[in-house]
Amino acid sequence: MIERYAKPKKIILTVIMLFLGIANIFPFIFMLSSSFKPLNQIFIYPIKLIPETFITENYKALFDDQYMFIRWYANTIVMVVTIILLKLFIVSITAYAFSKLHFPGREVLFLFLLSSMMIPPDAIIVPKYIIFKWLGITDTMWAVVLPSIFDVFFVFLLRQFFMSIPDSLSEAALIDGANHFMIYRKVVLPLSGPAITTMIMFTFIWAWNDYMNPYIFITSPEKQMISVGMKMFQINNSVDYGLLMAAATLVLVPVMIVFMFAQRYFVEGIATTGIKS
Repeated sequence: MIERYAKPKKIILTVIMLFLGIANIFPFIFMLSSSFKPLNQIFIYPIKLIPETFITENYKALFDDQYMFIRWYANTIVMVVTIILLKLFIVSITAYAFSKLHFPGREVLFLFLLSSMMIPPDAIIVPKYIIFKWLGITDTMWAVVLPSIFDVFFVFLLRQFFMSIPDSLSEAALIDGANHFMIYRKVVLPLSGPAITTMIMFTFIWAWNDYMNPYIFITSPEKQMISVGMKMFQINNSVDYGLLMAAATLVLVPVMIVFMFAQRYFVEGIATTGIKS
């Protein structure tokens, strides 16, 4: 009796999940299709995902000298790479200290760091702006980079992963004459690929899509990032949706590439984080 109803139930669930999948991916298909359409064909009804008139002028227009799309794209790449490199070192070495070093007040200090996650980010926007103004880094990339290079969430994530690495490996390295920085660099980091890849992927996506920080701290159009630049692009071009769809497609490409190549490590990192041997 149970087997009789199991197959129809599985078919119904498969149909439902297929419908939800199509509903979620439809906006991306519509965006890609619209980027190759003339403006007067984007919103015709019924919607046609295959363009009647296939054009590439929307993409060519993005590279014209009158737009700063390439400049914004390059600014965002430099900003994201800088954040990832600095964050990788600062967060990982902090997590190593909280997982492998035994010093007085370690647990209390770590609890204090975790409690800072309860502070809403919007509540410290004004203090951050005042500090950055005093430091003279407003309207520069560093006003976006500095708040992003230390993340308590990823300190917790890497700490849990580092704790799953047997202490016997560190103790053996200490006996052989290695110091803690050598253990961190040659023992712990090579064994933490999934967790580090997870952090890099999330950091890339969050930094690439960050809108609030560039909008608040950067005022010069030529120094702006792609997320805010597209909003300025929309205003300056009287909502040319074909142009916007082409720009949005090019902005989405790096995120899709990173996720496709890092998906396996991401799943492994989430699955193994927190498992302590």
